[in-house]
Amino acid sequence: MVRDPPAPHRPRTSRSLDRLGNHRSLKQDSDGPEKGFLVVNADRQYQILRGLASPLRLRIMRHLLKQGPLNINQIAKAFRQPQSTIASNIQILEETGLIETKISKASKGQQKICYARYSEIVVKIDPEATNRDKDIIEVEMPLGLYTTSNVSAPCGLCSTEKILGMLDVPELFLDPARVKAALVWFGRGYIEYKFPNNAKVINANVEALEFIMELSSEVPGTNVDWPSDISLWVNGIKIGTWQCPGDYGDQRGILTPLWWKLEGSQYGILTSWRISQHGTYLGDIKLSNVTLGELQLPEHHSVKLRIGIDDKAGLPGGINIFGRGFGNHDQDIKMRLHLVKKQ
Repeated sequence: MVRDPPAPHRPRTSRSLDRLGNHRSLKQDSDGPEKGFLVVNADRQYQILRGLASPLRLRIMRHLLKQGPLNINQIAKAFRQPQSTIASNIQILEETGLIETKISKASKGQQKICYARYSEIVVKIDPEATNRDKDIIEVEMPLGLYTTSNVSAPCGLCSTEKILGMLDVPELFLDPARVKAALVWFGRGYIEYKFPNNAKVINANVEALEFIMELSSEVPGTNVDWPSDISLWVNGIKIGTWQCPGDYGDQRGILTPLWWKLEGSQYGILTSWRISQHGTYLGDIKLSNVTLGELQLPEHHSVKLRIGIDDKAGLPGGINIFGRGFGNHDQDIKMRLHLVKKQ
């Protein structure tokens, strides 16, 4: 796929192969527990804002993220604060779910070990971010707000205005600038999002879970006959694989910016993935026997969605994911929780 940035022209930089010719990919650091990404809805999760509303608590969170697990004694010593002050602030961080704590044995009795939970926190104040009608809760996740990535070149990100960073450098997929992304593409691997499970917040039962997104294959240039096996995983379970027919560049996408060359991917197919007690469907086509019950939604405060190419895919033809301002549909990635109707 041709991915030239707008004027002034910058040459394409490729760093996707190592000296042995192997694809380099971005993986989670193996040292310590994985740190998450939290999206806070200011209207419904105001208690989390209370946890953030203290310079000392923010410093404690940063310190835990940088130094790793610490006990209250160690934190108090680092900040030259009384243990009672640190303990009361740790309690607030615990109650709001911003840190994790565990009780372990100490030389004398027991100690509370504190762990960082999140490396990034975004507070959303847009009232349209979550839509709710009588029986459906809809959350639209900005394309660039994925929490984890493990991709291989060819890969890249762009906003509606320009290329973000350098092309074919997987390590840049977690750069903070990704929040502006309106188009994401990669040849192999995946990106993963964490949606809020608002059904659990309001103690409602879910009868179906649906994801809606615009997708295409990924090929150098474009080719309408370039099939790719694109898969989705929810809460760690592979729900199905769809064979996308091609990478479309026969005409400019309705929303695709004029600076984006016609030789690049222009639009995709709007897909709807639905999981119920009857299995997983793409539109009217059954993809698998994975049911809603297997995803254990009531047990999780968030819903993890992974989009990518399975390592065992028969046709690993890459993937383009279109967001607002690119393609034919003015949307990012939508999740709909279909609620059980009350009698």
